[in-house]
Amino acid sequence: MFEAVGLLLGSPWIYAVVALSVLLDVFLPVLPSGALVITAATAAAAGTTAAAGQSAATGSSAVASAAVQTSGDAPSVPGLLLCAATASVLGDLVAYRLARRGGEWLDRAVARSRRLATARERLGTALSRGGGLLVVIARFAPAGRSVVSLGAGAAHRRVWEFLPWSALAAVAWAGYSVGLGWFGGQWLGATWVGVAVSVAALFAAGSVAAYIMRRPVPKAA
Repeated sequence: MFEAVGLLLGSPWIYAVVALSVLLDVFLPVLPSGALVITAATAAAAGTTAAAGQSAATGSSAVASAAVQTSGDAPSVPGLLLCAATASVLGDLVAYRLARRGGEWLDRAVARSRRLATARERLGTALSRGGGLLVVIARFAPAGRSVVSLGAGAAHRRVWEFLPWSALAAVAWAGYSVGLGWFGGQWLGATWVGVAVSVAALFAAGSVAAYIMRRPVPKAA
């Protein structure tokens, strides 16, 4: 992945690749969109370091090498944040709309899926009480974004109940992922070690979010 991102450093295509990965992972959770965002942010950090004349210590890294060659065109952190957050909201909205219009076949699919049924129940309760932190938490859990977006659509929640929380989740996730890559690149260097530590921190947050989502639904009094 380092080599691929390195080749894209000097091109605006890096933003398109990040956006496409984040957009599609609501349907294909196996896509490593989080790792890609982190790697792109690490590349941005490498570009800044190279531009400041401090890239010698990480010269063995493919990202650092590419950054030396294209440091003036390295991706920007604000650009990555905007790209990842916007693509996340759009993907959520598409999944929500498809689920809302799914009809009886989707209702049957939800009934067969314990995760979707539980998500629909919990999400409906949370939104009806004026809160949607479950949407934010689910954005960090593996496949949680897919489950919650489809669950909101299948439950026929109003779009203005779901979309603001989806936007907040997108900003939180994008900020956390880009921040991990950026600071990891600054502190640990643009190497596999820096990226691995940042990705591990992202997975740790995902594990905590998955645990929270698996907790039983409180019974109404």
